[in-house]
Amino acid sequence: MARVTTNFRCTECGASSIKWVGRCGECQAWGTVVDQAETVGLAPRGVTPVKIPDARGARPITEIGAESVAHWPSGIAEFDRVLGGGIVPGAAILLSGEPGVGKSTLLLEVASRAAATGQRVLYVSAEESVSQVRLRAQRTNALQPTLYLAAETDLATILGQIDAVEPQLVIVDSVQTVSSSLSEGLAGGPSQVREVASTLIRVSKDRNLPVLLVGHVTKDGSIAGPRLLEHLVDVVLQFEGDRQTALRFVRSHKNRFGPTDEVGCFEMTGDGIAEVADPSGLFLSRARQPVSGTCVTIAVEGRRSLPVEVQALIVKSNAPQPRRVVNGVDGSRVAMLLAVLERRAGFKLSEVDVYVSTVGGIRVTEPGADLAIALAIASAFNDKAFPITQAVIGEISLAGEIRPASSAKQRVAEAKRLGFTTIIDSEAIHLREALRQAFTRSTVERVEVPQF
Repeated sequence: MARVTTNFRCTECGASSIKWVGRCGECQAWGTVVDQAETVGLAPRGVTPVKIPDARGARPITEIGAESVAHWPSGIAEFDRVLGGGIVPGAAILLSGEPGVGKSTLLLEVASRAAATGQRVLYVSAEESVSQVRLRAQRTNALQPTLYLAAETDLATILGQIDAVEPQLVIVDSVQTVSSSLSEGLAGGPSQVREVASTLIRVSKDRNLPVLLVGHVTKDGSIAGPRLLEHLVDVVLQFEGDRQTALRFVRSHKNRFGPTDEVGCFEMTGDGIAEVADPSGLFLSRARQPVSGTCVTIAVEGRRSLPVEVQALIVKSNAPQPRRVVNGVDGSRVAMLLAVLERRAGFKLSEVDVYVSTVGGIRVTEPGADLAIALAIASAFNDKAFPITQAVIGEISLAGEIRPASSAKQRVAEAKRLGFTTIIDSEAIHLREALRQAFTRSTVERVEVPQF
């Protein structure tokens, strides 16, 4: 006979402990360790084995037919790109992002496009009233007769709305503001989020009904609530963007039905959100004449190649510790490239302030932009501009070697399509040779170049 033992388990990360503690030793969360009874033995108490019907019996995997996953388009090509072709029936999709970035606007547009095809869509708003959602829908031209709105915060009521409407798509905004009477705690707590999410996902799987959930984020940008929420859903999307600019990105961090390296581009307008099918010119400056301290690279986001302009500015420092300010690039990566430029190429950068930024608000963290950052800094240091028809691609090692970037052929092909006639990449082999080629091809008056 099985015996019952006392076990303490963290509701945040699932770590177990033999005694109660105020702070979990694994995830360092406070107040998440609870007492749970655990049965030990072969036959758990009160559990009787169930006879499995023949239709549900386990079968060899070789006898199970390989049915392709059917996607149906949402009507927004950039959103479908990130999902891997569209929304899969029965899929649970979690969309998170900073407050005010436009999550509700995007999902309302998705609901409107789906309803425009004749499907019944249920939009449940747990943060706004139906009149507020209606006003936003009127402003963004998202009014459709088959789009149903409901303002509910109780899980049982939401399930009743699903039974009454019988929709083909359900959107819940947001999962942290919905509560269940079967679980203790306030809305947004670990137990409530777990109960609400697991119930909605179970309904999604049983009825083959796609469900889109909006998730809040914490101060560090991670999804609020227990980590179990990300494990339960099929797709995790991150909606990114700077409030100072209109550009928005949707990235996939988890996708059971498609790739996880795709990105969708959108632009916030006065009429709502609009997709950007070809963002090639968004991340380049509009200067017609070459400017020192600028260099263009080709970045890869998923299957999409984007030209990105890196800008650098160098001024003489009067402080004992020179400043290193970056925007849109990795600060530690820039610090490493500054050390490589000084040690391997002879640039004296230890007494100047260095500012590095990207154009258009895009963030580039891939190593393939190393050469562009290094050349932009060298151009700013010498106050010598590169030709506007020149693009550079490559990763720089600590030895100054230029290594080929991933998808190099795709980047070169995109650069040529956009009109870049000169491309400097890993064929230069070393940073010194890349600098020599870049400065030799410059048409601006010659200035002093460090001796290599």
